[in-house]
Amino acid sequence: MAESTGRMDRAFLASVLILTVIGIVMVYSSTALMDISSADKGAQFNYLRRHLFALTISLLAMTAAFRTPLSLLRRYYIFVMVIALILLGLVFVPGLGVTINGARRWIRLQPTTFQPSEFAKFAMVLFLAAHLAGTETRREELRVFLKPVFVMVVLQGLILLQPDFGGAASLAMITLAMLFVGGTPLRYLFALSGCLIPVLVFLLSEPYRLKRLVAFLDPWKDPFGSGFQLVQSFIALGNGGLTGVGLGESRQKLSFLPEVNTDFIFSLLGEELGLLGALLVVGLFLAIFIRGMKIVREAEEPFSGYLAMGLVLMMTVQAILNIMVVTGIAPTKGLPLPFLSYGGSSLLMNYIGVGVLLRISRGEVERFQTGQSTFYRRRRLRRARRLGRPA
Repeated sequence: MAESTGRMDRAFLASVLILTVIGIVMVYSSTALMDISSADKGAQFNYLRRHLFALTISLLAMTAAFRTPLSLLRRYYIFVMVIALILLGLVFVPGLGVTINGARRWIRLQPTTFQPSEFAKFAMVLFLAAHLAGTETRREELRVFLKPVFVMVVLQGLILLQPDFGGAASLAMITLAMLFVGGTPLRYLFALSGCLIPVLVFLLSEPYRLKRLVAFLDPWKDPFGSGFQLVQSFIALGNGGLTGVGLGESRQKLSFLPEVNTDFIFSLLGEELGLLGALLVVGLFLAIFIRGMKIVREAEEPFSGYLAMGLVLMMTVQAILNIMVVTGIAPTKGLPLPFLSYGGSSLLMNYIGVGVLLRISRGEVERFQTGQSTFYRRRRLRRARRLGRPA
């Protein structure tokens, strides 16, 4: 049973939709020439059509998520986690798993593919929200801390087997941030960080990852080899100047900049729309973070607050990592830019997150079986007084 106390956050939704429109334009710009040699009429619209199809599905999923009671999400969070584990395992099944560029990260779903690691992030956020809301008075217990860590490690193990280092890293960042915000003792978090360091060193010692790390430190040392992608990204951003070379006028997309429609779409945007266009996109992500934190602060229940926090982090952490990669601040990882990059899996899961956040932003009071914390009871009383309603 739920009671709504307000309207959804329209500024948050507007920021997301503006980013999506920019993404549609940039996806078309980045892919219009990919199939131009095809004899098919309208081949230059192939990628755009697929992107719009994924967007349509995502908008429908957002609507369904908006209509889903939060109490239902909390009740079935374990079921969602089980589905995530099954999907991560299915990528290794012959005939179902799809290998692209040496990575087996996708499941074949005609007429498209799906990347389970994106669903795993959502499942982890949902799991952490339910776990933190149900253990508010038991943060000092070691087993309360170890339970989400164990789940994170299992998910990361399956993701790293694909391999997908970027997905595993973003999952770890979201988990640690939520545990920190949830009041987990710092000694536990420091101990976990200490344990993760040797694992990180081992993973980075893999030849191809080490090559990426060296290229990140000095891409100009091997501009036609390991540093090629980052050098081309720098050239694209540099060409853009203040106002850009104009929509559709990019030179780097002409088979120079790899993954221009997915991981490096921000570089294309910087070239065609310049620094002003890039700052607009960064500003929109900042608006999503600020409005998202407002939703977190005004959440009526602990579960709603933790869930909102995790979903905002899921979107913004990935955006930060992607922009850091294309600007040379972090080593190259295979992470799309939320709401802009071509690819249905990221778009779908982020829009589901938007739907849930919009429902939380309405100030909905969900009747959970567990009691509310004192903090949330006081917040609810203050809001009731302000709105002139009974608490």
